[in-house]
Amino acid sequence: MMRNYPDNSKINITHLLQERQQRDVQRIVKNRLQTTRPFLQRMELEAELKGHEGCVNCLEWSADGRVLASGSDDCHVILWDAFRHRKIKDLATPHRGNIFSVKFLPQTENSTLVTGAGDARIYGYDLNHHEPIFRCNCHQVRVKRLAVAAETPHLFWSACEDGRVFQFDLRESHKCQSNNEEIVLIDLTNHVGRYAEVKCIATNPRRPELLAIGANDPYARLYDRRMIKPDVMKVPLSFTAESEFYEDRIPRNGCVTYFAPGHLQKQRDIPQGAATYITFSPNGRELLVNIGAEQIYLYDILSKKQPELLDLPPLAACEAAKNTKTPAVSTVTEQMKQRGNELLDKELFTEAINQYSLAMEHSPNYPALYLNRATALMRRKWRGDLYAGLLDCTKALKLDPAYVKAQFRMARALLDMDFPKEAEKCLDEIRKRFPDFKNNHGVLMLNRDIETALEKKETNGNGMNGVEPTKLSDNEMHWRSSARDYKERFVGHCNIKTDIKEANFFGADGRYIVAGSDDGNLFIWERPSGIICEILTADKSILNCVQPHPYQCLLASSGIDHEIRLWSPQPIEGVEYQHKATETVDIKENQTRMATDSFEFDNFSGAVCRTS
Repeated sequence: MMRNYPDNSKINITHLLQERQQRDVQRIVKNRLQTTRPFLQRMELEAELKGHEGCVNCLEWSADGRVLASGSDDCHVILWDAFRHRKIKDLATPHRGNIFSVKFLPQTENSTLVTGAGDARIYGYDLNHHEPIFRCNCHQVRVKRLAVAAETPHLFWSACEDGRVFQFDLRESHKCQSNNEEIVLIDLTNHVGRYAEVKCIATNPRRPELLAIGANDPYARLYDRRMIKPDVMKVPLSFTAESEFYEDRIPRNGCVTYFAPGHLQKQRDIPQGAATYITFSPNGRELLVNIGAEQIYLYDILSKKQPELLDLPPLAACEAAKNTKTPAVSTVTEQMKQRGNELLDKELFTEAINQYSLAMEHSPNYPALYLNRATALMRRKWRGDLYAGLLDCTKALKLDPAYVKAQFRMARALLDMDFPKEAEKCLDEIRKRFPDFKNNHGVLMLNRDIETALEKKETNGNGMNGVEPTKLSDNEMHWRSSARDYKERFVGHCNIKTDIKEANFFGADGRYIVAGSDDGNLFIWERPSGIICEILTADKSILNCVQPHPYQCLLASSGIDHEIRLWSPQPIEGVEYQHKATETVDIKENQTRMATDSFEFDNFSGAVCRTS
């Protein structure tokens, strides 16, 4: 379902002029006008930038937005004047593998940049010179991402599939050596084992001491660099499980916080999926993670919310609510709920979910909307839907502790998620709190299903399906056990064929989310509803990179095609929109593919180029 824009969503100039007298003009222009709804409606291909002879794996705008840098399988970095649609400089790098990351060093007037590639090399360049000014071959395998921070212009960080994050200071001389511990800031192999890989990295734009990384597991890790030092890795201590593991001396609390979707934390099998991209919101308070073979998740880095499968309101609150009348809601909300119910009856689950989400914007404290959306999610059953439905049931019960239907639906969600013991406890609480429902047909049928599931588990055991569990350090187990849950999620795209697929905030206020997809489309979601508001056909095969301009309503995208495409709002009249794909994209097929295809990094090299 596409977000329908009401007529009153157009910018009211008189209102903005009045507001200008009271608030900061620059903030208004940046936050309100960069990504307005009418602009997004008119997004279309502005230009194609041609010059590469291979897949374009990375895009990077300079901080001032004047230059766009691109890195490719052809081992070239090209600098573009995106506004004039012309090439500024074509840099033939010494790399011998696909370039996966390019970054401008801040405060250098766009003259210094660094690159990381599949040949495990990192190079730095002063664009006024021919030869690299920095070389590093200390990593062992592919360097997937680099990161810089505006307030520390001489520092940059690398994320590599050898499981390590290096910290470099260009003011210091660098000498490559086989075991260069002085530059190791983070080593996941100390906690997760030798198969740990770091896939992506980002620094907080408001707090540069905060560094986030994504790895080949569902956990996003947020570090405070002030509390870790490269030299603490030098002295390995004995580890309890195997001699190949070592425990570093990083303090257990304070240096790092973990984030992961609750259902991936709680599942009994080894968590699947890996972060393909991680980034902070413009205000630095949120973290966005694109997970392979899963969805895009947004975390509030200040939240302490941890996942809880069975989160029932106290019994006293339930008893008190039985004598409380549910507050009335507007006619508009009731009409929207009824429309959602009609869509649900027709098994148009996504459309129904979107309708209930829209209704929540009008009446966020109406418990029936959360229950109905939970029902639609549980019937749709895309990746993470059951857990999202469980969260909606929890929210409905917080709003109305005596909402027996919500508690019943919660028990069903727990059973469908393969947690029969928790489902049994939830059903027992229904019998205790609502004695009249003891012999209800639905309760009796659910009880039978739970008993069957419990018997099956007793027969088959609760093992890992023959797979040996990953041996983790004590610190790693502690950090995972206290991981925070997500705040929002975004679905509809497909992310299984490459491990460099991005997801970014669009707009200075972070109101929209953009990402590429295996079907070649560019998706734009609106927050907080998570509704897809635009889909654009942006690549003939796979779209990996979507990088918003820092100030303008302009997107740069790239993927398997050799071209870079620029997207911007076009004039209201006289434009033929040839790349609108919202009505033709089969998002159900995207989700089906993610549920059936494996996400194995060994099967591809980051970007899968077509052969002639």
